[in-house]
Amino acid sequence: MARKANTQSALRSSGRRWAVPGPHTIAREVLPNGIVVLAYENFSSPSVVVSGLLWAGALDDPPDRIGLASFTAEALTRGTSHRTFHEIYEAIESVGASLEIGAGYHTTGFTLKALAEDLPAMLEILADVLRNPTFPEEGVEKVRGEILTDLQEREHDTRRMAGLRFRETLFQGHPYGRSVDGYPETVQAITREDLLAFHRTFYHPARMIVAVVGAIRAEEAVRAVQAVLGDWEARRPEPPPLPPAAPPARWIYVHTPIPGKTQVDLVMGTVGLARKDPEYYAAALANSILGVFGMMGRLGDHVRDRDGLAYYVYSRLDAGLAPGPWSVIAGVAPEHLPRAIQGIRTEIRRMQERRVPARELEENKSFLIGSLPLRLETNEGIAGALVDMELFELGLDYLERFPEIIRSITAAEVQAVVRKYLDPDRMVLSTAGPEPAPPMPQEGAP
Repeated sequence: MARKANTQSALRSSGRRWAVPGPHTIAREVLPNGIVVLAYENFSSPSVVVSGLLWAGALDDPPDRIGLASFTAEALTRGTSHRTFHEIYEAIESVGASLEIGAGYHTTGFTLKALAEDLPAMLEILADVLRNPTFPEEGVEKVRGEILTDLQEREHDTRRMAGLRFRETLFQGHPYGRSVDGYPETVQAITREDLLAFHRTFYHPARMIVAVVGAIRAEEAVRAVQAVLGDWEARRPEPPPLPPAAPPARWIYVHTPIPGKTQVDLVMGTVGLARKDPEYYAAALANSILGVFGMMGRLGDHVRDRDGLAYYVYSRLDAGLAPGPWSVIAGVAPEHLPRAIQGIRTEIRRMQERRVPARELEENKSFLIGSLPLRLETNEGIAGALVDMELFELGLDYLERFPEIIRSITAAEVQAVVRKYLDPDRMVLSTAGPEPAPPMPQEGAP
């Protein structure tokens, strides 16, 4: 093992207790091939969760093969050089385990759940499908059919189509504007040779993250991961830098007609900020106030409950390795759409013009701080948190520091971040629903 860092042996000998995982309870090892292994002991149940990621994502898709990263991830378990699909399926199902693998823009993530006694065998299967997939033709066509069926369903789903067109319009010409799942024509064009080439080029362990949480000693967890992944050769090329994404310079409205629908779904927003941006925490608190807290924040209180203009409405801040969307999502009756949009823009302007009252600010701080223990109630939640801490370089003490970070945010900082990022006159509005598209407020309209 290389570069040994924190282990839990000191904790066990001292008898100290920690409310959340931290530097004294998280083991962190960097293997010689670059894999970062994080381990946290939790013997409250006999299960173990393994979560992680490697650097192969939709940003690596060729322009004429959009969806290739996602296709590759879904086809990994269809057969390897050591196991058939049925052998993989039977081995997992026979012990009540589960394995999920899926691709995002930057990475491919995986989650393995099993009893502690079955972990070595399940880790062998995970390593096998990540390292040695053969993409048999029958399995490839099965996965292709499942993806195409899902894409057909997407074309009739107002919420998904509103989201798809929103991203395409907001990030026009940028890799974030592509659909991770692909499009019917690009998925149809993907061949078995494309899958093999993508895997050969991008599936490597450099900077890979693996978190193991549950009923296993930290040292044993690290050794178990090293046993199946430690000899994997690291040779993935460094990805090209991601181009910057600019917010829209004006109000842009796009509508996707879907025959037979009676409801309009909308996504409205702009380019936000990255997770590592110093203003992220103020933005997260602002987002809670706008459309998360309670029954979806101010938007829920005013646009839905008071004015009765939406079936549902909430806001979402997607802050990742690069700035993602900061958006409002809602479902409305077509005749209420213009007034609903006006109400959303009014609430954003109110946050720009007036600082959040002290009581509301404190309630939302308590909500964010109180949500953390809920996330950490399960092994899966803890594993996901450990992966995020490593991915975004937050430090092993992040969960301990989080409450004070949130408590320190001021009303002035919340107002400033809304003024900086949320301009209601410079946003993309994407709607999907029946024809004709309702008239919308123009640029600069209240």
